[in-house]
Amino acid sequence: MELMKLEIITPNGAIFDAEVKQVTLPGAEGEFGVLAKHATLVSLLDTGVIVIEKADGTEVAVAINSGYVKVDEEKTTCIVDGAVALSGEDGDLAKALEEAKTLLKSTESSSTAIAAAVSKVEQIGKSF
Repeated sequence: MELMKLEIITPNGAIFDAEVKQVTLPGAEGEFGVLAKHATLVSLLDTGVIVIEKADGTEVAVAINSGYVKVDEEKTTCIVDGAVALSGEDGDLAKALEEAKTLLKSTESSSTAIAAAVSKVEQIGKSF
C-alpha cells in the first residue's frame, strides 16, 4: 500500500508528522477517510477523533476540537485549534484520555458531536 505524509499542527507546533497508510478525519459534514493519491480538497474539521493507520499497521488516535484539513495527492495537513494524542508510544494513556475529554467538552460544537467524540475516546480507553 502506498504511503502519504500526514501533519497535524496546533498553535503550539506539530504533534504528528510521519508517513501513514491512511487517516480517518471528523469532517464537518461527517467522518471521511483519506489514502495516498486522494483528490485535492479542503474541508472543515469538527470536534472528534482523528484515527491514523501508521506505515507499520499500528493505529494512533488524536482528539481534536476543531480546525481544517488540506488534502493533496502526496500530503495531508490538518491545522487544529487543540489536540491530544490518545494512543501511541509515549505518554500516560489515562491522563491523555482525561485531557481529551476536557478538550472535547470545551468546544462550541453541537452536543451530539461532543457526545460522539467523547464516546469514541472512552472506547479507545477500554481497548487498552
